[in-house]
Amino acid sequence: MNTERAPGAASVAVLVRDGVLPMELGLVHQLFGTARDPATGDRLYEVTTCAPRPGRVRTDADFPIHAEHGLEAVRAADTVLVPASHETDEDLRGGDLDAELAESLTAVRGRVASICTGSFVLAAAGLLDGRRATTHWMSSNTFARAFPSVKVDADVLYVDEGPVLTSAGEAAGIDLCLHMIRADHGSAVAAEVARRTVVPPYREGGQAQYIQRPVPVRETGSTAASREWALRRLAEPLTLAQLAARDAMSVRTYNRRFREETGLTPMTWLNRQRLDRARELLEQTDHTVDRVAAETGFGSGTSLRQHFQAVLGVSPGAYRATFRGR
Repeated sequence: MNTERAPGAASVAVLVRDGVLPMELGLVHQLFGTARDPATGDRLYEVTTCAPRPGRVRTDADFPIHAEHGLEAVRAADTVLVPASHETDEDLRGGDLDAELAESLTAVRGRVASICTGSFVLAAAGLLDGRRATTHWMSSNTFARAFPSVKVDADVLYVDEGPVLTSAGEAAGIDLCLHMIRADHGSAVAAEVARRTVVPPYREGGQAQYIQRPVPVRETGSTAASREWALRRLAEPLTLAQLAARDAMSVRTYNRRFREETGLTPMTWLNRQRLDRARELLEQTDHTVDRVAAETGFGSGTSLRQHFQAVLGVSPGAYRATFRGR
């Protein structure tokens, strides 16, 4: 495969500070760095590591890293990612951020995103004023007190506010990066990146950060079988009673267990799977909107259009034109 940078590759700058979490730095390089043009194999992003001052940067592990670039890389980037630094983030308040760093972040012409408590940096720079944002759930109260002008949503994986995006704890950074790649290049490219790194291809940003029972307890049952069964039957008019019956539970028990395991209601989860499949069909086939609706269980083109508008803010036709055009 061709690993040369494509002429149109977008620049991604990862801004690290002393105390940075190596996992968050690495996941940005891994995910954006493996995104390839399906037709040519060229890299779609050029990822660089930068710091407020080039040179040695401490991590929260037992090893340092070297940042070759300074803030000039932030100002020139199409996308800037700010991983967490647990040394300093929660001490930040409005006006506390280094002036040059704040000016560099506000000068970014593309988008700026944070992982975990990196959101404190974005807020301190004024980028989140009047916007929705999230951060690690354990830091959400501190964040809300420090930045009362920001609308904190501590119950989601990530928040996309257009030019500014925020995500929850470390693993949610994976979801955010895949979401950004998908927004840029469509579901096929994002799914291939996910396959290469062996992570789930897509989790909706509104999914709960903290799930009470992430690993089902064997003796009390699981909803995994019904979820697998439903994914093979997205075109069918599935009901809550049918799903509960697959796992031999009452509807009430099933509903409670499903939320404990996924953070979503069964029907919300099912509609998100259908919408995800509809996106793929719009990107990868010439099916009419009505046929896409039929194959994904929405029933009619009108219903599909309503779901697209409610969740994505665009029509199926506009979505197809954007991604098929690329």
